[in-house]
Amino acid sequence: MASTSTEHSKEVAKAAKAAFEQSQLIPSSERISALQAVHAQLKAQKAEILLANEEDLKAARTEVAAGRMSDSLLKRLDLTQGDKWESMLQGILDVASLPDPTGTVTYARELDDDLELYRVACPIGVLLVIFEARPEVVVNIATLAIKSGNAAILKGGKESHRTTGLLSKAISAGLAQTALSETYIQTVQTRDEVSSLLELDQYIDLVIPRGSNSLVKSIQNSTRIPVMGHADGLCSVYLDESADAEKAVRVVIDSKTNYPSACNSAETLIVHESLLTTVWPVVARALLDAKVQLLCDEVTLNALKGLSPPLENLDSRVRPATPSSYTTEHLSLTISVTSIPSLQAAIQFINSHSSHHTDAIVTESDESASIFCRGVDSAGTFVNASTRFADGFRYGFGTEVGISTGRIHARGPVGLEGLVIYKYMMKSKDKKGHIVSEFGTGKKQYKHNPIIAETVPF
Repeated sequence: MASTSTEHSKEVAKAAKAAFEQSQLIPSSERISALQAVHAQLKAQKAEILLANEEDLKAARTEVAAGRMSDSLLKRLDLTQGDKWESMLQGILDVASLPDPTGTVTYARELDDDLELYRVACPIGVLLVIFEARPEVVVNIATLAIKSGNAAILKGGKESHRTTGLLSKAISAGLAQTALSETYIQTVQTRDEVSSLLELDQYIDLVIPRGSNSLVKSIQNSTRIPVMGHADGLCSVYLDESADAEKAVRVVIDSKTNYPSACNSAETLIVHESLLTTVWPVVARALLDAKVQLLCDEVTLNALKGLSPPLENLDSRVRPATPSSYTTEHLSLTISVTSIPSLQAAIQFINSHSSHHTDAIVTESDESASIFCRGVDSAGTFVNASTRFADGFRYGFGTEVGISTGRIHARGPVGLEGLVIYKYMMKSKDKKGHIVSEFGTGKKQYKHNPIIAETVPF
């Protein structure tokens, strides 16, 4: 069985590499045609895909009832929730309309007469993307991969295997109508296949695990292939001593309740101690009215107990926090609360407890805003704005592969620019060509004259 899985994985990886190499000789405009074809296929197969999604949801509800799956995971599976389906399709068209991220020149120099050097954006190669639960991620990543010129192998969660299977078939059907190979985007279904793929560094160029810290660490420890980590979201909102109460309520409530199971929802609220009897009770009341459970440290809890008249639901929805509360991604209507004495203390708390995803400050002080944004070591630092804005679609990327909390290559929402690297292209127009031995002391010197160019002229 393991041997069969290994052989199949190798076939998938080889096909992906071949599809990628073939695509490099195809005009980039063909990628737009491919995205339009994929969009049409998904639209045509909507009823069948949503029926499969309902089957996944039915099985998931059984797991939730048995206590083997969380409600937040169940919600992530649902393609019919809100405008998720239409947003997924619109994301394809949005990405298709974006500028081509490949072929652009970022550095150009004339090294000598008739000797030119260009640094040119190019695709990474074959991506292996591993994610949990959300089936629309198949379409999001396939869209970005196609537009950026990368082939991709995708592995979703077992909870959504019926949905992701049909989404993948629709994508392949769309690709089959274009010059791109239908194996340009492929999916695998089992952990054994993933384990085998992680050993195939001769075919796969980058692994992108999108999910919990345990998933990311497990992948990083299991492969020689470079890994771009997309970990969990421990986002926080800090109420600075100058925070406006109304603004604080709006930012905190949206950050926590807009979509609690998203990785960019707030999990921790940090309150400056000067606000314990003013802004904090107002925000706490708003959170309780929104049916949010509060896990409070001793200081913020005592501040609420001392209020007159007392808060409703204080006994049922407010609990003492534990040390683990501040390193837990709740993914539900629960938020951990702590009090700190200063802005510097808030920054230190965030840097030592967060996942370096997105953190926000509510303040009326430009100085505090500046210090916070530079001091907090996260992919996104916001001022008076909800953490929920940390999203590729909202940033104008069309969609995203995920949120990278690393510090190399790409950080924050990873869109098209995060899926390209670069190569150096050089051309000699001298009739004899150029050789290095003609340069040096007492010989020709390099000119390094800037060249103005948006694309390579050859």
